[in-house]
Amino acid sequence: MADIKFYDVILKPVITEKSMSGMAEKKYTFLVHPESNKSQIKEAVEKMFDGAKVKRVNTINLDGKTKRRGRTVGETAKTKKAIVWLTDDSKDIEIYSGL
Repeated sequence: MADIKFYDVILKPVITEKSMSGMAEKKYTFLVHPESNKSQIKEAVEKMFDGAKVKRVNTINLDGKTKRRGRTVGETAKTKKAIVWLTDDSKDIEIYSGL
């Protein structure tokens, strides 16, 4: 496994209707590094966003989709998604404010 630093773990937030409705419950969704584990994701969120305290982390491994171009068949890259639940006394993540 590669040596992953906390700033390499979180790639980008997932902006969908379902992930936005989860913000009311302090549930945030991120695309993360495919080799990261739950403890690394928790550490990265707490270090990157001030005042955020993580209650739990759920992860989802997503396989690449099969794509075709003529006779050539290939797959897109595998990804990993993390759903991060914050505690009730933690501050909201400001990257989502104004959306």
